[in-house]
Amino acid sequence: MTKENEIFIEKTEDRVNEKGIQLVNLGERIDRIGFGNLSIIQLPKDFCYGIDAVILGDFAAKLVLGKGLKQKSQVKRLMDLGTGTGIIPLILSHKTEIPEIYGLEVQEDSVDRGQRTMELNCLDDRVKILRGDVSNFLNTDIKGMKGTFDMVVSNPPYVAFASGIKNANAPKHIARQETTASLDDFVKAGAELLRDKGHFLMVHRPSRLAELVFSMKTQGIEPKTLRFVSPMEDKPPNILLIHGIKNGGSELEVMSPLIVYQSGSVYSEEIQNIYER
Repeated sequence: MTKENEIFIEKTEDRVNEKGIQLVNLGERIDRIGFGNLSIIQLPKDFCYGIDAVILGDFAAKLVLGKGLKQKSQVKRLMDLGTGTGIIPLILSHKTEIPEIYGLEVQEDSVDRGQRTMELNCLDDRVKILRGDVSNFLNTDIKGMKGTFDMVVSNPPYVAFASGIKNANAPKHIARQETTASLDDFVKAGAELLRDKGHFLMVHRPSRLAELVFSMKTQGIEPKTLRFVSPMEDKPPNILLIHGIKNGGSELEVMSPLIVYQSGSVYSEEIQNIYER
């Protein structure tokens, strides 16, 4: 089973597309993501995606396919808020047949890398990586997207404004800590983008569950499914997955915990199945 950051060595000609345009810049690398033949362009010194993006992508895919959740969904249009270099759209392009997938990201370099990743995988007609700040993007060029999405997903920065230690590496700091947009901004943006009865999914930290649920309900998104994720069976959860429905009815299902590792660095059977499907 291939882990998410397995590196493969690309030949010189792999760095350009069929038009002769260079797709990989100095310091970047091409990593296979473990889903089909898909690869992602990353700059290791800035930021590389982690397992939380993988499990959120699978959580969303299962909802689209009607597996593991009660409510089936016809998802034709999806937005990923704070997409980074586009890992979640990339995973969902493999696991689902969603025809229109968008990712929104504030960092210009990440947007550029994400766009080149989609071109590298010949997905640039289906997956669009856009630049925008979650806190004010509805007032920009894409304000016409309001109420047009069937599903919104997000893997936002986990650390609240002015909390934690500031990372000297600016891209890593922005990816991990709220800088321009708060948790509430992400939820509000999701609510604005979704159609009535549209689906909202997020991965976050258990320590912010109360804040997250309050924000969702304030914005008219009713929490429907909650799942905690633990690094190992005997460890407390350090990640949560939550699913809500815009203007949905009141009923919350708590799923069985997801365990990431069965021992050492060996993935659990469920995580291995995520990569195999």
